[in-house]
Amino acid sequence: MRNAFARVLTELAKDDESLLLYYADIGNRLFNPLKEFAEDRTINAGIAEANMASMAAGSAMMGHKPFIYTITPFTTSRNFEQIKIDIAYQNQPVIIVGTGSGLSYANLGPTHHSFEDIALMRALPNMHVICPADAYELEQLMPQLIELNAPCYFRIGKKNEPAVHEGKPALTFGKVHIMHPGERIAVLSTGTIMPLAQELVTTLNERGVSPELVSFHTVKPLDEEYLNDAMTRFDHVITLEEHNVSGGFGSAVLEYFSEQANWPRVHRFGIPDRFIDQVHSTADARAKAGLTVADIMGTLSERGVV
Repeated sequence: MRNAFARVLTELAKDDESLLLYYADIGNRLFNPLKEFAEDRTINAGIAEANMASMAAGSAMMGHKPFIYTITPFTTSRNFEQIKIDIAYQNQPVIIVGTGSGLSYANLGPTHHSFEDIALMRALPNMHVICPADAYELEQLMPQLIELNAPCYFRIGKKNEPAVHEGKPALTFGKVHIMHPGERIAVLSTGTIMPLAQELVTTLNERGVSPELVSFHTVKPLDEEYLNDAMTRFDHVITLEEHNVSGGFGSAVLEYFSEQANWPRVHRFGIPDRFIDQVHSTADARAKAGLTVADIMGTLSERGVV
């Protein structure tokens, strides 16, 4: 996905001279095509992420549309105060890009894992949170975020994530994308864990269940129109994310439902409330976190869902 991000940004920057990129000394070759025609708009801020966020906020106040880019924990938690005060509080149109989200950097351990970033960003007033499932979703959503002209957190993967769409889907910021209509059970997935959601749906189909599969690419604001409809159509809602079960996408859905009169039972699946270490791959890390179809199906069976 990071390659898709660089490619899309390069194309957009050709037509929009207000676009800037600040990056924290990673992806130098990745942005070479952008540097070829916009070297003065492709700024290596060094390993100084907090300063990078403030620089971007200042650029936005001067009329630019800046992106900041680095590995997810370093572009969110390391410079959280600067994002809060300089970007969100000032309501500046900075797009904060976190690459390698969730367990993408599994073998590098908790320093490079991001289990808390959605919780941090969605707690900020004025902030929007977007988690594309693949490069196609990224490509469709990026121009819309620029047009939004507001603070955004863009949570993307690393590289070689499988495509979950056969071609470019028709996506709208703030509105879900229903990948497969269904009944009784809805599987709501956000971000790059969508392939696991697809596998889960296949397994449920084999059990004689026809669940609905939904890409919830926009976590904040939630698509309340869809959730209101879901309350009338489903007995169970399953949320799936590569993020701590506390404070993330599933929590946002549960919070919304809890304020309604009648709502379905919600089953949240994500990273348990513990650190994940001593793993060698994303698949290994997901297994250790209980994010496998077998684990999820076991829990759903225990709860009487299937």
